[in-house]
Amino acid sequence: MKFSTYDPGEFYDELFEGIGRPRRGSALLLRKFASLPDGELRKRQQAAERVILNMGMTFGVYGSDEGHEQIFPFDIVPRIVEAPDWTLIDTGLRQRLRALNLFIDDVYHEQKILKDNVIPSELIYSSKGFLKACWSLNPPRGIWCHIAGIDLVRISDGRYYVLEDNMRCPSGVAYVLEARQVMKRTFPELFEAYRVRPVDEYPSRLLETLRSLSDLPDPTIVILTPGSYNSAYYEHSLLAQKMGVELVEASDLVVIDGSVHMRTTKGSQRVDVIYRRINDEYLDPLVFRPDSLLGVPGVMEAYKNGRVAIANAPGTGVADDKAIYAYVPKIINYYLAEEPILPNVPTYVCWERRDRDYVLEHLDQLVVKATNEAGGYGMMIGPQASQQEREDCARRIQADPRNYIAQPTLALSRSPTLVEDHIEGRHVDLRPYVLQGKGLYVLPGGMTRVALRKGSLVVNSSQGGGNKDTWVLS
Repeated sequence: MKFSTYDPGEFYDELFEGIGRPRRGSALLLRKFASLPDGELRKRQQAAERVILNMGMTFGVYGSDEGHEQIFPFDIVPRIVEAPDWTLIDTGLRQRLRALNLFIDDVYHEQKILKDNVIPSELIYSSKGFLKACWSLNPPRGIWCHIAGIDLVRISDGRYYVLEDNMRCPSGVAYVLEARQVMKRTFPELFEAYRVRPVDEYPSRLLETLRSLSDLPDPTIVILTPGSYNSAYYEHSLLAQKMGVELVEASDLVVIDGSVHMRTTKGSQRVDVIYRRINDEYLDPLVFRPDSLLGVPGVMEAYKNGRVAIANAPGTGVADDKAIYAYVPKIINYYLAEEPILPNVPTYVCWERRDRDYVLEHLDQLVVKATNEAGGYGMMIGPQASQQEREDCARRIQADPRNYIAQPTLALSRSPTLVEDHIEGRHVDLRPYVLQGKGLYVLPGGMTRVALRKGSLVVNSSQGGGNKDTWVLS
C-alpha cells in the first residue's frame, strides 16, 4: 500500500505533514503499513468488516431505502492523537463541562446570567430545550449533564475547535469500544509497539457515575431505551450488557406510590437511577407530550421528589441549542472567569439582525444549521448548494430566524483512509465523551467520524459517514 505518494493537499492532515513526511506519532504506524505485502491491508480491512458483521455492530438510518439497520462503516487506518494535543483537549473539555453545568443550573434557578445581560433572556425562553417543568429542579449533587459528547474539529491552523455540544443523549461510544476491539484483533502487533491509552474502562466509569447519583450502597440502575427501532439501540444494549444493568422500555416501568418500579418475572422492583436514552419531550406524557408512548407517566414527579435519579437530567437540552452554543465562550468567562481553552467555531446567530443580514448576503460561503436538529439534518452547505437551495434556505431563515445559525465553511482536517485498494484523504471530526459524577472523566480518544464520500464535509453516520479507531498516545 503506497503511503509514500499520499498527498495531504491544502488540508491539515492527521498523519502527514506533507508528501512522504509522516507526523512524529504516526511514523511507526506508517512504516508498518508500508511493510505489508501488496493487498494485505485490504485483506485486513475485509477481515475487520467480517468481525463487525459478526458483532452485529449496526446503526439505524431513518427513511433509508436500503433498510433500517446497516453495518457501521469502519476504516482500518486509525487516527493518532499525540499526548500534548490530548492534554489540551482533556483540559478544555473539563473547563467547558464545568461552565455548562453551572449555566444550566443558573437558568433554572436564579438566572444571574440573564439578569447581567450576558445572554438575551428571549434566546433562553424561546429555546426548545428550555423546559418550564424543570424550573427549580435540584438534580443529585447539582449535576445536570452526566454524559456529554462534544464534537471537535481541527482546521488548517492545526488547532481544535468545538463544533457542537451534545448534552442530552449523545450516542456513538459503543462504536469507540467496538472499534478498539476490532483493531486489537486486526493489528495486535501495533498495540504492543504503541502505548495507546485504553478505552475499555468506559462502561465501568459510566456505571460508577450512575451509582454516584444515589445514596444507596447498591442502587438499581436501568437504561431506558425507545426500543429496537431507535438508531442507537445497538449502543443501548451493549452498554447495558457491559454494565450488567437492565435495558428497559417504557412498558417495563411504572410509578407506584411515588417511586419508579420495574416489572420483572419475580414481581416489581424499585428503580433508583435511570440512564435515559430518550429526549425530554417523550420522557413523561403527564408533563411533556401527552401522546408519547416512549415515556413513563409520573416519572417527573418521582424525580422532583428525589425518589429516582435521571441521567442526563431533564432540561439539559438548553445547552444543546446551537444558538446558545454561540455564547459558550461568554458562559465560560462569566462562571469561571477564564478564557476558553477550546475555542468555538465563529458563529452567526440569525436571531440577531446584524448577523442575519450578513448570513443572507453570504449564503454561498456559509454552512447554515437548524438550531435544534442533529445528525446532519437541517443543514445547508452554501458552496455546494444550488441557487434554488440557497433561496429556499433564505426564506426559511427569514420566516424563523431564531431557528438558524451559520458558520464559515471549514476546511476540516483529513486523515488517510482506505478506499477500495488505495489510500485517499477523507475529512474527519472527533467526538470525545465526558462523564461527570463525583469527579470528571474524559474517555481517552472518542469517536473519529470520517466522511467516506469524496470531498464531503458531513461526517454523520446518517449522512454516509463512518468510524475510525482513535489512538491517544501515552
